[in-house]
Amino acid sequence: MTSKELMLQTLEFRNKDQRVPRDLWTLPWADDHFPQMMSKLKNDFTWDLMDVPAVLKTPTISKGDAYEVGEYVDDWGCVFTNIHKGVIGEVKHPLVEDEDWKDVSRVHFPEEWLSFDIAQVNDFCDRNQDKFLKAGCCPRPFEQMQFIRGTVNLYMDLMDPSEGMIEFMKRMHDFYCRLMEKWAKTDVDAMMMMDDWGSQNDLLIHPDLWDEYFKPMYNDYIQIAHSHGKKMFMHSDGHIIRIIPKLIDMGLDALNSQIFAWVLKIWSSLPERSPSGVRLTDSICLALIQHLRRWMKRLKRFTVHSGETAAASHSANLVPAAIRTMYTVSMKNGCS
Repeated sequence: MTSKELMLQTLEFRNKDQRVPRDLWTLPWADDHFPQMMSKLKNDFTWDLMDVPAVLKTPTISKGDAYEVGEYVDDWGCVFTNIHKGVIGEVKHPLVEDEDWKDVSRVHFPEEWLSFDIAQVNDFCDRNQDKFLKAGCCPRPFEQMQFIRGTVNLYMDLMDPSEGMIEFMKRMHDFYCRLMEKWAKTDVDAMMMMDDWGSQNDLLIHPDLWDEYFKPMYNDYIQIAHSHGKKMFMHSDGHIIRIIPKLIDMGLDALNSQIFAWVLKIWSSLPERSPSGVRLTDSICLALIQHLRRWMKRLKRFTVHSGETAAASHSANLVPAAIRTMYTVSMKNGCS
């Protein structure tokens, strides 16, 4: 069975006796600090998902390296300051400083992303037919707006929105929809979107604001994917239990989240088996190895053969041994 077949069976709840698909996201920090272990992980385990790259005919305005110490300018014009090699820095001075967004012209919309060649993408897909292939684009409206405006400022703006901010959100959403539409015409298997929505205890904004401003965006992205026969994935960190039922209702196919950020807090109410509707992938961040074996065994009753994908995310706080423990223990307990 190919990785693509395994992934489709899992997403559609038809995987009854095979292992669960695996994926691994890493930052350069991991390879810099644990090169031997990272090499061993890649040699010992099969990654079933693959991101499809795109060669742009028109270069973006980005400058520098996002993972090197110093300054990096992203494709929107946001300037990141990085003090730790191998991870991503922070925006210290947002582009939009006016509370009415009158200086929004400072923001560059990366129309260059639309200059990729569909034939080139399809050629890559043809050469990697055995893998489950994800599109090389990822709308992230909430996070990108934080980079553009600043997190605290954006939270205030959402409580008392200006016409300038609303117009910008419409333009951003139109851009993301056009990007998704073009990628949906390629031979990829799935589309992707992301926004980190949770703190340690709850959503970062009021659920009503999420419903008003962001839910319609995500719904459009999901519908674009489904209308072209693609699966739709989403990544979101933190305690996001409030929005998971809404994502299920919208038809999201897979959610990569920090399961241990919210599952353990509602453990007593979990069903014996996970409900149909969304497939969970886990990002094991900050997990301690001594507890990981116990957690994976407990998680088995919630996920086995119900759409779980073992997807570890390597942050600067997690050693590769923890990732290896997750994959090894999950295989022994039927979760992977």
